Amino acid sequence: MLFYPENIEINHIDTANTSIKLLVARLDKIHPIVSGNKLFKLHYFLQDALQSTHKTILTFGGAYSNHLVATAFACKAYQLNCIGIVRGEKPQALSATLQQCIKLGMQLHFISREEYKNNEAESFTTDLKNKFGHFILIPEGGFSTQGAAGAAKIMDLLHHCNATHIATATGTATTLAGLLMAANNKQQIISIPVIKNMTDIESRIKILTGKNQFNNLKILGDYHFGGYAKKNTELINFINSFYKKYTIPTDFVYTAKMMFGIMDQISKNYFPAESTIVCLHTGGLQGNHSLPSGTLIF
Repeated sequence: MLFYPENIEINHIDTANTSIKLLVARLDKIHPIVSGNKLFKLHYFLQDALQSTHKTILTFGGAYSNHLVATAFACKAYQLNCIGIVRGEKPQALSATLQQCIKLGMQLHFISREEYKNNEAESFTTDLKNKFGHFILIPEGGFSTQGAAGAAKIMDLLHHCNATHIATATGTATTLAGLLMAANNKQQIISIPVIKNMTDIESRIKILTGKNQFNNLKILGDYHFGGYAKKNTELINFINSFYKKYTIPTDFVYTAKMMFGIMDQISKNYFPAESTIVCLHTGGLQGNHSLPSGTLIF
């Protein structure tokens, strides 16, 4: 597959606890646009589309969706047709994200938020097929068994790290499910939800993996900073100080919350001595474009 990496950059992070090794797996550096976990979640959908006769992908997202941009770019690279169903009525001025999708050849179709809530209904899919013809459907964020199977491929790039713990920000839980499927029993997989009161992670994992329980899953639910895409001065200051010290950019929606949480847990001695923690930088940096100019130092 185009863009698929043979290895990734691993950055070391200093901690006050010198018996802990903290690493950042730079999935964000795989590609400027199809970055982070997005490439992996798209993997099997792209294969299916390339093998189909219709060669069209349809997917969903909001006005600032990293998933939409990544899908649009991948489809352009593979010469696939691409349709994006966008949550909300069409605004007078499109977001930078949606403008980029259009430039990459994605056909955008706006629907009301009420309609969007039914996007998993069979009748909704039937209406889309009547309107657009045949297509390969990718659920929002890649939330599916195929998306999780693609995310499991991330673990292929981490074997040499000898990780005892692997941490990821959690939105749809698709990447989390993939990591759980591919990890060994001695590795703890840490989820840091970016959504407030995200109490359905276990049920999402069951849908994605078919398994009721993973004994090596740890959920740290107190680092959402108010909810999805919410932020405060503390988080912004952390993003800037983290970049100043390590020259690693993070985004306020996903990766910064994950890194903040892991470093906070290290300071609270959650991790045993001699732990090796690998934090996944899952990309999403374009989300920072919605911040006022000058908010971040990079």
